[in-house]
Amino acid sequence: MEQSTSVLFVCLGNICRSPTAEAVFKQKAAAAGLDLVIDSAGTHGYHIGNPPDKRSQAAGIERGYSFKGLKCRRVEQEDFEKFDYILAMDNSNLSNLREMSSPQYHNKIKLFLEFANVDGANLQELEVPDPYYGGKRGFELVLDLIEQASDGLIAHIKAL
Repeated sequence: MEQSTSVLFVCLGNICRSPTAEAVFKQKAAAAGLDLVIDSAGTHGYHIGNPPDKRSQAAGIERGYSFKGLKCRRVEQEDFEKFDYILAMDNSNLSNLREMSSPQYHNKIKLFLEFANVDGANLQELEVPDPYYGGKRGFELVLDLIEQASDGLIAHIKAL
């Protein structure tokens, strides 16, 4: 049996951005008919075992995404071998991931928003901003960016 393509979304604490990306991407991948392994984690273990931030959930649920069963976890060494795509939300976490992994896995580690410019889109942002200390608009912006990058990543995977 062929192994499914696997995607790991990564932010700092796995409380806002990466679980939102996991929830959005799971739904979009299923709608596109893709059977993928999808997970999220943080480069730091501040919130291990907790559900995603209530504000992230509220914004995502309002758009129809499910956060059911998602729990914060920290990136583990096995993740670098297990996942085909390890997608950081920002340059700081991209750097953290490269420091945490051996060079043989660096080709798997990318910024998630690199996929937002597939299909002629012209997104200027390269980083998903951390909404943790901001207001509702920050969580909406995160969703907008994640939805666009998710569509691009799906197009990329389907084209393989």
